[in-house]
Amino acid sequence: MVVTPALLAIGAFVLVSGIIGMFALVLRDDSSKAGERLDALIGKRKKDDAGADILKKTVFENDKRSFLELITPRLPSIQRLFEQADCNIKASTLTGVALALGLASVGMALLLHCPMFLAPLVGLMMFGVPFAWLLNKRRARMKKFASQLPDALELVARALRAGHSLAAGMHVVAEEMPVPIADEFGRVYEEQKLGIAIEDSMMSMCGRVPNLDLRFFVTSVAIQRQTGGDLAEILDKIGYVIRERFRILGQVKALTGEGRLSGVVLIALPFVLLMVMAWIQPAYVSVLWTDPRGIKMSLFALGSQILGALVIKKIVDIKV
Repeated sequence: MVVTPALLAIGAFVLVSGIIGMFALVLRDDSSKAGERLDALIGKRKKDDAGADILKKTVFENDKRSFLELITPRLPSIQRLFEQADCNIKASTLTGVALALGLASVGMALLLHCPMFLAPLVGLMMFGVPFAWLLNKRRARMKKFASQLPDALELVARALRAGHSLAAGMHVVAEEMPVPIADEFGRVYEEQKLGIAIEDSMMSMCGRVPNLDLRFFVTSVAIQRQTGGDLAEILDKIGYVIRERFRILGQVKALTGEGRLSGVVLIALPFVLLMVMAWIQPAYVSVLWTDPRGIKMSLFALGSQILGALVIKKIVDIKV
């Protein structure tokens, strides 16, 4: 069987695509079911993302026909991802940067006389760097928001006890606390000043910030406004529960740290060794894609990696 450089490139593309799919499956968020149950409590109906925000014009309104949206028409809202990351870069600009990095890295690998099958790997990895930066920026912002939420709820509760309204309490959070929670609560305050019901503004905030604790807060406010009760006491209890969840979650992460690190090492080690051996001695590992038995072994190994990643995730992913 004669293996051409084109077949090597295609095989490398399929391999990297499998790796990316495996990590996407492992890192998938399964917390949406609880959010749907909370939405059902206040009678929310599923709406199209295009009608979620009607007041704030974003950088994406002039970028609707971007290259990224043309090639990914059925993916979840790209502009919502940029908004959650608080990134003012256009989607087409970030895609252009990713393409430039990918092509430049492929050209550099070819100029350095790297093995042909390594060039697509390097290109795909460099292409994913800007999107990895975007996802990391979003993750950091969401994590910071979650850590600020208990203090914000207690601040709103104190404002309610002082005789202020809920909207005024949110304005106090926007004035006294740092970003990102100040921006989100301030946006809710401005929207209700323009005549939008505060429940709708808060549900819109839940769409921008996918945080389960925030959904508990919004749901409790909606129920309290319908049935009555001491909202300040409710907010104090929610803040206490959130703090306790953070404390327990820290203990769980400490106890499962060894398992998570072992999973990362076990998943990444075969691919790293493959690349190292392909760089040092290409003939030694070329059997994996030139011989039919080697191809079968490679496919079996990739399937085993995916299965092992799922098992490890199931073991260390403890819900709090």
